[in-house]
Amino acid sequence: MLAKSTVKRRVLLVDDEPLILATIGQVLRNAGYETAEASCGEDALKVAQEFDPDLALLDVIMSGMTGLELAKRLQAETDIPFMFISANAEVEIVKQASEYGAVGYLLKPFDIAQIIPAFEAALGRADEIRRLRSSEANLTIALNSGRETSMAVGLLMAKFGTDRHTAFEVLRAYSRSNRCKMNEVAEDLLAAEEMFNSFNALFSKQSGAQ
Repeated sequence: MLAKSTVKRRVLLVDDEPLILATIGQVLRNAGYETAEASCGEDALKVAQEFDPDLALLDVIMSGMTGLELAKRLQAETDIPFMFISANAEVEIVKQASEYGAVGYLLKPFDIAQIIPAFEAALGRADEIRRLRSSEANLTIALNSGRETSMAVGLLMAKFGTDRHTAFEVLRAYSRSNRCKMNEVAEDLLAAEEMFNSFNALFSKQSGAQ
């Protein structure tokens, strides 16, 4: 079932067969999605700019711009995730869909009962990709914005044997939960490490003197 939300998820449907557009569109609208339709790649690019969909369904074989060509344009010009619909059930089509970055696919003739599960799975995958991209972007911004943050991330990596992404996320989570700026927490971490090293040196001298 579609998760309840005050904001409807938007889907752009692109197919040169009116019956396909009408059928899938009606199923999605009945399930609570908001839809926009285009019968060719050129129109789809225009609609995408205005509609700003959460997901686009692209027919692989269309007159004029094919679905694969449209997928390339969407990747280059937008961040809209897409899935394919194809009448070809061969493994090669599924493989090609993955290579083009598709988050899902439907095969014709399709089972009406499978449309919503396929879209929900594709949207889930698309949301996951968006979260990863956002996290990577935040990590890059943070590391580029301050030497202290970068050094603190490296310190956490060394102390806890973790990767850069996890270290950054933990540092950010701690900052948020304590209502502090991340660079301030980073400075405190570095200061604590410096103090610890100073004590370590003193203990070493003390041990050597005995």
